[in-house]
Amino acid sequence: MVRQPDIVCISSIDWDFIWQGHQEIMSRLAADGHRVLFVENTGVRAPHMRDLPRVRQRIRNWWRGTKGFREERPNLFVYSPIVVPLPYSRIARVLNRFLLVRALGRWMGATGFFRPMVWTFLPTPLALDLVEALDPQLTIYYCIDDLASSSPGAKRIAASEERLFRQADLVFVTSEKLRQRAAQFSDRVHLFPFGVDFERFEEVRASEAPLPDDLQDLRRPVVGYVGGLHQWVDQDLLAAVAERMPDATFALVGPAQTDVSALERCANVRLLGQRPHPDVPRYVKGFDVGIVPYRLAEYTANVYPTKLNEYLVMGIPIVATDLPEIQRFNAAYGNVVSVAADADAFSAAIRRSLRPSTPSEVRRRIAVAEENSWQGRLEAMRRLISEGLSRREATDQRWDETLRRVYRRTRSRALPIALVLGLLYGLVFETNVLWWCAQPLKMSASPGKADAIVVFAGGVGESGKAGGGAQERIKQAVDLYRAGDAPYVILSSGYVYSFHEADVMRTLAVDQGVPAAAIVLEERATNTYQNVKFVDDILRDHRWRRILLVSSPYHMRRALMVWRKQAPEVDVVPTPPPQSQFYDHTRGATLEQVRGILQEYVAIFAYWRRGWL
Repeated sequence: MVRQPDIVCISSIDWDFIWQGHQEIMSRLAADGHRVLFVENTGVRAPHMRDLPRVRQRIRNWWRGTKGFREERPNLFVYSPIVVPLPYSRIARVLNRFLLVRALGRWMGATGFFRPMVWTFLPTPLALDLVEALDPQLTIYYCIDDLASSSPGAKRIAASEERLFRQADLVFVTSEKLRQRAAQFSDRVHLFPFGVDFERFEEVRASEAPLPDDLQDLRRPVVGYVGGLHQWVDQDLLAAVAERMPDATFALVGPAQTDVSALERCANVRLLGQRPHPDVPRYVKGFDVGIVPYRLAEYTANVYPTKLNEYLVMGIPIVATDLPEIQRFNAAYGNVVSVAADADAFSAAIRRSLRPSTPSEVRRRIAVAEENSWQGRLEAMRRLISEGLSRREATDQRWDETLRRVYRRTRSRALPIALVLGLLYGLVFETNVLWWCAQPLKMSASPGKADAIVVFAGGVGESGKAGGGAQERIKQAVDLYRAGDAPYVILSSGYVYSFHEADVMRTLAVDQGVPAAAIVLEERATNTYQNVKFVDDILRDHRWRRILLVSSPYHMRRALMVWRKQAPEVDVVPTPPPQSQFYDHTRGATLEQVRGILQEYVAIFAYWRRGWL
């Protein structure tokens, strides 16, 4: 048997969302022998507070699988990626690309996916990055909505969508307006409105199975709607029509995706909520009339209502607002849908539709639905895909094209890494982001009167060189002594280079006018913990309880945390040198400064693990 090409589907919805063409197409392709990876929606706009339930669901979906991957049914796998939800941020895009390409590469390697086709419903920059990184046999963009007009946060998608129109091997669209827009950029555009699972709906229509209980109990006639109750459903129109038809029940089957309080207040409107996809045909069968009450807007001008064919396959009449795709549908199939512009016309059209339909009218509706079945749609799509693969195979036989593709793939993998490294370099070495991150390490207070001045030298210290920083700390101690802030100076360092560091520091202090009798040496400590413990012993011997601590400016946080843990009764006042030659900067940082700051944070963590702070 010839193995069917593998498919990576970049979806604009999640797998468990309302069943739409995304799931239908991929399920049918998987049943036909294609292995399909369904990548759930990575977003077309930044999230809002109302999106928190979806974020929680995405995290749950990630945990359901293995690193986000799960097998939903034979040949069909679902990936629930965790991404930074900022689709137009360059930094987020680089990070998301790196994470997704790595995860997809590992999964494809584990499952043996080889140069899949990419079928994307998303035209975002990240989707383009994935297409480039996967190096597909064929790229298909199925444009089902004008996403740029779906919300203010998605307007920036237009530029990447134009690129995808140009680059895709095949472009499928669901409406005539989308076809006209795509045709400006590609000559490979084909009109494929979403279809209907004709066989399943027909089976329910012909069966004697009872209607769902919550529908069966409603007062007749029942005017029905299936689908999400989103912002494009004209609730004002529906409420006005329901008021004009108190004798009818309006049954709305689908999840509330916006505020539906206007409908909840209507006595004869029933919000039945989302129902399992297999039960949808049973609900439609129970409608006397199906409705499409969409608002007229830039977005809905591009919308082909999938529910049209779901109503028609059951042989029931339809009343809809005057959408461009409804006009085109009527022109193609002979005014099979009643169109109404306002509440009076809509209610009048429903009343006319409630008269008993003739057998010929029912047969005509069913025939129209059969022409729009998914089976027919996919047969036509497969022919185009087969032609596209043949063209690509002919191109791939040229060694020079293959070599170029290998180099493109290598370049695409190296580029994100280079961008990340370049970004990190710019942030660390050309901006003050390091000093912003280091700010919590600095602590300083006004000196005031104390029993002693304590200087922590520290051997190689922050500079990594012997004696580095010791002179500026001695100068600070001398200045405090001369100001009369304390009568004694304790110099703590067990470091030995050519000489004991503590002896060198004492010599410097004496040269600057501090009497030798006022200086106490501590010459055993080799780290901050020992500095504190050994100096505390000296303080106890002299009954000194308040000290002025002198050390490196960015070492103060760690030193104070150790003091508070090991000698909490000592009142420690941080008095670092006002200027540090090693940490001196205007903008950016040196590699040595980066190392010094990182060392402090690592040391704090290490001290915490040891219980020293």
